[in-house]
Amino acid sequence: QVQLVESGGGLVQPGGSLRLSCGASGIRFNYYDMGWYRQAPGKQRELVASITDVGSINYAGSVKGRFTISRDNAKNTVYLQMNSLKPEDTAVYCCNALRVLGIKQYDYWGQGIQVTVSS
Repeated sequence: QVQLVESGGGLVQPGGSLRLSCGASGIRFNYYDMGWYRQAPGKQRELVASITDVGSINYAGSVKGRFTISRDNAKNTVYLQMNSLKPEDTAVYCCNALRVLGIKQYDYWGQGIQVTVSS
């Protein structure tokens, strides 16, 4: 079985910090690109940050300089450190694992976790 399980969400005040974790099981984690997506009510899902199997990193412009994505292959875990949080960061955050082998694609998603930034 393949499972991605997010943790670390919750309620935080503007300017605060939160660290999300996503633990993966049932996949060869080292060969997957990992990403964090988020979706707020009434908005489309957006890619927040990604880190490839070889460590290449990309961020959405709205979070660059505030968020940091990292991975620990020994723990099969990807993290999202979120600093200087803003109310507009409020969303459900989902972890994604992606592996593409030519025409074959393996794409898995976590259940999502709520992040709320509010006073």
